[in-house]
Amino acid sequence: MAIKASDNFKVYQNENGPSIGTVTRNVIEKDGLYFKDIDGTGEVTKVNDWRIPAKERAAAYAETLTVEEKVGQLFISDWRMGKYVPKLQPTADGRVSEPKLDESGTLDEARFVGKTIFGEQDLPGTSELIKEWFSRHLILRANPKPDEMADWLNQLQAVAEECEHFVPVSVASNSRNEFAEPVFGMNDASGVFPAWPGTMGIAAAVKGDGMHIVDEFSDCIRRSWNAAGLRKGYMYMVDTMTDPRWQRSYGTFGEDINLICDIAERMIPMIQGSEDGVTDTGVALTMKHFPGGGARENGFDPHYAAGQWNVYQTPGSLEKYHLPGFQVAVDKNAASIMPYYAKPAKEKSSVQLINGEEMEFKPYGFAYNKPFIDELLRQKMGFKGYINSDTGIVHNMNWGVEMLDHPERIGFAVNNAGVDVISGLFDNEYGMEAYNRGKNGYYDTHEVPEGFTKEELILTDEAINRAVTRTMTEMFELGMFENPYRDAKVAVEVASTQADWDKAMDAHRKSVTLLKNDNVLPLTADKLEGKKIYAEAFHKRPGRAEYLNKELKDLLKDVTLVDDPAQADYAILMLSPSSGEYFSATKGYLELDICEGKVVADVDDKCRPMESTHEETTLTGAKRIPEIAKAVHANGGKVIANVNVVLAWLLGNVEPYVDALTLGYDTYPSATLDVYFDRFAPIGKLPITMPKNDDVLAVNKDGVCISPNDVPGYDKDLYLPDSMKDENGKAYAYRDAAGNYYEMNFGLTY
Repeated sequence: MAIKASDNFKVYQNENGPSIGTVTRNVIEKDGLYFKDIDGTGEVTKVNDWRIPAKERAAAYAETLTVEEKVGQLFISDWRMGKYVPKLQPTADGRVSEPKLDESGTLDEARFVGKTIFGEQDLPGTSELIKEWFSRHLILRANPKPDEMADWLNQLQAVAEECEHFVPVSVASNSRNEFAEPVFGMNDASGVFPAWPGTMGIAAAVKGDGMHIVDEFSDCIRRSWNAAGLRKGYMYMVDTMTDPRWQRSYGTFGEDINLICDIAERMIPMIQGSEDGVTDTGVALTMKHFPGGGARENGFDPHYAAGQWNVYQTPGSLEKYHLPGFQVAVDKNAASIMPYYAKPAKEKSSVQLINGEEMEFKPYGFAYNKPFIDELLRQKMGFKGYINSDTGIVHNMNWGVEMLDHPERIGFAVNNAGVDVISGLFDNEYGMEAYNRGKNGYYDTHEVPEGFTKEELILTDEAINRAVTRTMTEMFELGMFENPYRDAKVAVEVASTQADWDKAMDAHRKSVTLLKNDNVLPLTADKLEGKKIYAEAFHKRPGRAEYLNKELKDLLKDVTLVDDPAQADYAILMLSPSSGEYFSATKGYLELDICEGKVVADVDDKCRPMESTHEETTLTGAKRIPEIAKAVHANGGKVIANVNVVLAWLLGNVEPYVDALTLGYDTYPSATLDVYFDRFAPIGKLPITMPKNDDVLAVNKDGVCISPNDVPGYDKDLYLPDSMKDENGKAYAYRDAAGNYYEMNFGLTY
């Protein structure tokens, strides 16, 4: 495909019917209507007839496609965008791929050799991947401009049109509409589409101002993504935050189950296009991470072995705290659901009842777990969409099925548990091997692994047809078979809609949560007259702090700044702590204290505290906060601090030293300053409870936390010993000098 698809696709408009978009595919005219020759027959077949329900068309097409074409659709993996080639580690022999653009300047046709946390890949160029491998599910992690995105997506569809059987290319992305530091696998990109606060910031703003913010946020996502041709989102998380040390807390809507459900109820139909599911103007959602990733064992993330368990210490916690958001996702016809990597820990959990029946805990990761996926999610909860596994379950995060080889893991996930798309690598060869083993007598000469049956481990025609029927149904409903093309100029116009950026900025301001104010804020004109301000931004990474400092001082160009806090009447401290690494285990528990060089315990291979120690820093320069405060206070001044909340930070090293304290959640610094300088009165409310100190997070010698991992902050006092509780019966939430508890729903205003 040498020509640029964006400049050459044609659109045929049906009266009272869908538009038909194509570059090279044959268009059939019959009875005054236009139909795309999807299956290559040249006839208006059940597959080609847009008047027939999507599910029937998909089922018919599944019978038409070859086994190889269908197996290619079982896998989804990262793919590169020509000039936006990801940074890769070299392979063992030192090779790293260099891009080779096609004549259109959009697709990378180079052989792709590289290594990620999910495994090593040796892949063909883009056209070969589409035409010969018949891969149809890709993940976009680059952050292109809207027109570049549309050009690339259009080019993928044009190449797919050249195959005998046309199946559009479905490209998924993690969220792109929040203002945050990019994190691989979570929010891969930011700043191109209208950028709202982080999801906990959305929750804080909604608590302060109402659900209309969710409507505006969701409508913006649907229009901006659809205009660029990006039709599938790996979002959003309806996990309930219950263990504060979970690294992914920042991607949740907090710990309020009712709010999580209310947001999902409004968001899913708004983004997908209808209450009944996706439409041709919608974006399909993959809600995650079933059955709730919040029930971590002391925060350990299941990207690594230490975090492979979901622990339910308290009776009823699974049904009460973790499943409600997913039930709403089911009821609102979310297109797909993503199971988490982890596996349920029977020996560490209380009995969990679902509708009065005991939940079976098999020790397999949830993507392999039939009792959870097929029996609970589909049969009991009524899920009708498809299952998209989390990334890497076949090669790295295969908790509970390590004894199976790669083809067996694929068969066990798809054929047994009911997974429809496996995320990680393009494992077409392993998929074909799993299929062929059911035909060639493989298990006549090879042992079936103990505890499994042959039927569970092979790929059957029935299972493959079921999986591709479900994913193609989504693409038919999205209108991608009829017209997957988008106008690149329109993509730019929609992404640049000023009203959307204004609403996003408004949400940033509304997310700011005022926790403490000793008659300091707002800094009105009379308070500022003749006054000097010391301003500093802190971050864990000194290089990032340097950038944030420059940004902060640029925003404060209209006030008198000083470099010495001893000369300041006011100090403004912007604190952005960070803890741990997303894809690798820490030496100990994820540190929540805002600290520098804090000595903490190591953990052993069973995640229990040890006698040996190491140092943790979550904020470089944190030890200077009391020094700055002392200098400012000695000058008769006041100290104002903002803490960026991506985790439930312990505030004991900050709050006692400041006179005013706000929280942001990947909130624009300018929005925070609008609150400080009397341009906006704060209304945000806490979506989580901020823990008091290390005591309420203590882990005993057996690795059991004093506050249960599976219970949200607002209910943890139910399980803490009376000896820890104050005169109000509270122990878990941080309490400031004014007697305010920093618990869910708290927030001051002017």
